[in-house]
Amino acid sequence: MDSTARERNIARARLKFLQSAEPPASVVPEKIRDSWQRSKHWGIGIDEVTVPYQPDYDRESRLMRAATPVLDRLERTLAGSDVCVIVTDRKGWVRDRRVGELRLSAHLDRVKLAPGFSYAEQFVGTNGIGMALEERRSSMVLGTEHFNERLQKVSCAASPIRNPISGRVEGAINLTCWNGPAGSLMAALVQEAADDVERMLYESGTTCEHALLEAFRQATHYGCRPVLCLGQDLLLANSAAAGRLTGDDHRLLHEAAAELGHAPRTRRRVQLTGGRSVLVRCRRVDGPAGKAGYLLDLTFDDAPTAEEPGGTAGSRAPGGSRGGDTRPCPLPGLAGADPAWNTVARTAARCARERVPLLIYGEAGTGKAALARAAHAFAGTAWAPVVIDAADPRYGADGATAPNRPYNAYEATGPDDAPLPGSLPYALRSAPAGPGRALVLLHLDAVTTARAPAVAQALSAAAARGTWTVATLGRAPEGADTLLRCFAEAVTVPPLRHRLADLPALVDALLRRVGAGAECSPEVLPLLRRQDWPGNVRQLESVLRKAAAGRRTYRVEPRDLPPSLHAAGHRALSGWETAERDTLVAALLEADGNKLLAAQRLGISRTTVYRKMRAYGITLPAHH
Repeated sequence: MDSTARERNIARARLKFLQSAEPPASVVPEKIRDSWQRSKHWGIGIDEVTVPYQPDYDRESRLMRAATPVLDRLERTLAGSDVCVIVTDRKGWVRDRRVGELRLSAHLDRVKLAPGFSYAEQFVGTNGIGMALEERRSSMVLGTEHFNERLQKVSCAASPIRNPISGRVEGAINLTCWNGPAGSLMAALVQEAADDVERMLYESGTTCEHALLEAFRQATHYGCRPVLCLGQDLLLANSAAAGRLTGDDHRLLHEAAAELGHAPRTRRRVQLTGGRSVLVRCRRVDGPAGKAGYLLDLTFDDAPTAEEPGGTAGSRAPGGSRGGDTRPCPLPGLAGADPAWNTVARTAARCARERVPLLIYGEAGTGKAALARAAHAFAGTAWAPVVIDAADPRYGADGATAPNRPYNAYEATGPDDAPLPGSLPYALRSAPAGPGRALVLLHLDAVTTARAPAVAQALSAAAARGTWTVATLGRAPEGADTLLRCFAEAVTVPPLRHRLADLPALVDALLRRVGAGAECSPEVLPLLRRQDWPGNVRQLESVLRKAAAGRRTYRVEPRDLPPSLHAAGHRALSGWETAERDTLVAALLEADGNKLLAAQRLGISRTTVYRKMRAYGITLPAHH
C-alpha cells in the first residue's frame, strides 16, 4: 500500500472513530489506536490547538545542559532542511526548538509547538512527544495519525530521554518535518540523539551516583532477586523489588540501612508497612569521595520455594493451575489478590520456570504482555524477553508480498523454505534463543491461515532450543489448529471490571509506576469502582497518570479525576453533550458540591443543575 492510500485509510478510520463509540479500525497501528482512545477520553479538540503556556522555566537545568551540545550539532547538520528538533521535559513542556526552514517554523508557531508550551498528550492528543512520554518508549506519528487536524501536515518521531543512572524519564527529544518518505530515517536519528543526551547526562552525574549505579548493575546482572540501592538523592530498584515496596517502605529501609551502615556487610529483619517484614542484607557502597549509599539485598517472608514459584508443589489441576491453591503470587511490578488473577499469575510463573509454552488470552489493556514479562523476570533469568507484534504493519505482507496482491505462502520463504528477511517468521527465527530466553508474540490473532504454518514452525524451533515461548491474543486466530498446537497451556487474564476488589492494590502500584509520588484519597476509590473500564488496566493507568500530574495536594482527590468518571451513563454522548457534562462537573467540584453556587456561576437555575445531573448520572462524593 502506497503512502497516499495509507493516509486516506487512516483518515477514514479516524473520522469513523470520532463519529461512533466503536474502537478504531485495525488498519490503524495499535499504538495510534490506543492514543486516539486516550485523546477521545480526555475530550481533546480536533480543529484547534489549545495548550497551556508556562514562560518561566529553568533554562540551565541538568537536562538542558546535557541536551544543548546535541541540539547544536543537529542544528548544524539539519541547517536548511525542513526538519525541526525539539526537546521537552518529562511533563511535555517544550524547552528548546531548532528549526532550519522559515515556513516550517511559522507553521509550528501557529500550532504552538514552541518553547513554553506543553505538548503532553492530555492537552494536544496524539502526537510524537505526547506518546513517547505517555508510553515511555519511542514513537512515530505520521500525518493523518495525529488526533488534531491542525497537526496533520507534519510527521514526527520522538524518543524519551532517560536518566542512565536512575532510569527515570527526564524528557523527550523530537524531530518534526513536513509529511514525506523520511519516516524510518527520522526514527533512527531521534533514537541516536536521545542516546547522545543520555550519555551527556551520565557524564554529568556525580561520582557517588556512578558508584551506586555500578554496584547496582553488578548485583542485578545475574538472576532477579529483589535489590534496592539507596543514595542521598537516588533510589534504584529492580522490578522484583519495585513492585513490592511503597514510598514508606523505602523510608524504613533507608533508616535501617543507615543504622547498619557502619559494618561492611550485615543483615537485619525490617518491619514494613502493612505488617510485612523482609530480611535485609546491607552493604555500604563507597565512592571516591567516601560513602555513596547502600546496597540492599531483600528476602521477603513469602518468597517462593524451590519447588514452585510463588507457592508450593502439588498436583496439577486442569487448565494448568495447582489444585485449590489461590494464594497470591507476587509477580514483579504487578498487583492483585483476586482468586482468578492469582490462578493466572501462578500458572504463568510455573510455565516460565518450567519453560512450558503459554498462550495468554484477554481483552485489550488487561496486561497480557506485562504478565509475560513479569513471569519471565520471576523465573530469575538475566535477559529481557524479545517481544514481536504480529499486527505490526511491517509484517502485514510478510515483507514479501507486493501491494494489492493476495498473500501466497510460498512468497514468504526462500531457498530451502527459509523465511525471507522482513517477514514475521524471519523475525521470530532471528530472535535470540536458548535457555533463559523468552520470545513473546503479541496479537497471535493477526496471523492469517496462510501465514500460520511458517509462524508455527518458527515458534516450535525457538521452543526446541529452550526458549520460553508466549503468545497473546484477544480472540481465536484464523489458523487456529496450527498455531494453538504450539502452546501446551493457556490462561485468560480477567478484565478489570471482574476484579474490582483489586482496585486499591492496582491504584497504589500504578501510581508508583508513573512515578507520581502520590496516594489516592478514600473518596476516589468509589468513583473508580463504578466504572466499566473498557480499556482495563491500561485505561486506569492513563487516568491516574493525568490525575497525579494535575493534583493540587500530596494526594489524588476526586476533583483531580476526569469529569467522565463523575458520571454514569449507558449511551454514547455527542460532542456537545460531553462538553456540557464536563462543564457541569467542573463547576460542581469548584463549588464543593454546592448546587446553588454552581448554578449561579454557570448562569442557569438550580433546577436545571439537578435535571442535568440526573440525565448524565452525575454523582459526587458524600463529603461534598
